[in-house]
Amino acid sequence: MLEIKNLYAGYGSGDVLKNISFTAEPGESLCVLGPNGCGKSTLLKAIARIIDYRGSISLNEKNLDMLPRKELAKTTALLGQSAQIYFPYSVYDTVSLGRYAYFKGFFKDMSAEDREIIETTMKRFDIWDIKSRMIDELSGGQLQRVFLSKTIVQMPDIILLDEPTNHLDLKNQTELMCYLKQWIRENHKILIGVYHDLNLVQHFGDKAVLLGEGKLLLQGNVQTVLNSEILAEVYGIDIRDFMLKSIEKWRALEQV
Repeated sequence: MLEIKNLYAGYGSGDVLKNISFTAEPGESLCVLGPNGCGKSTLLKAIARIIDYRGSISLNEKNLDMLPRKELAKTTALLGQSAQIYFPYSVYDTVSLGRYAYFKGFFKDMSAEDREIIETTMKRFDIWDIKSRMIDELSGGQLQRVFLSKTIVQMPDIILLDEPTNHLDLKNQTELMCYLKQWIRENHKILIGVYHDLNLVQHFGDKAVLLGEGKLLLQGNVQTVLNSEILAEVYGIDIRDFMLKSIEKWRALEQV
């Protein structure tokens, strides 16, 4: 179990997150909700130990702050909103970097297990056929699938995704989320994702936490959080009413 207690985190001298506490269980997809600037990405960065924090973050009662970097890489993986291209690696080499924590040397020293995990994942994300292409030649959707594959092959206990469906069309969004949900359940992993599309949350989330101005306002199963009156207050719009009107317009198309 992942347990976050009394978490404060931010940048410089200011706290963006203030006294955040919640838990997540293996096999569970936890959605982090809230408007822009409420601290969603900051939360993921704190769990990944990219930024300093106060409070405690523990997995199975082991404090993540005490883990060496290489061990942390086997425990936690973060895919941010905009993964940067620093070097024009091939697709295969880029995905292979996700196995770095397990390497005993360089790429040439990858084990048969490493190679099997990499190939299986790349085929699942439909990028095996482009494995030799350079990543600076790819479209945004292809690049996103490459970085998602790199995250999965890391085989962490906790996967942190910040807007994972960026640049993906509806078909690829749905396939990706179905695969991730199945993968975490079969492998007893924890998925914590930041999403702006509440339709994805409704279809693929198990639990949700709602942030507002850096504070935890509500947590529970997805249906409870999405059905809360607090949601409209936090987002400044009646989301449920908007969604229902959208459904009515889709239904109207059936009469055309």
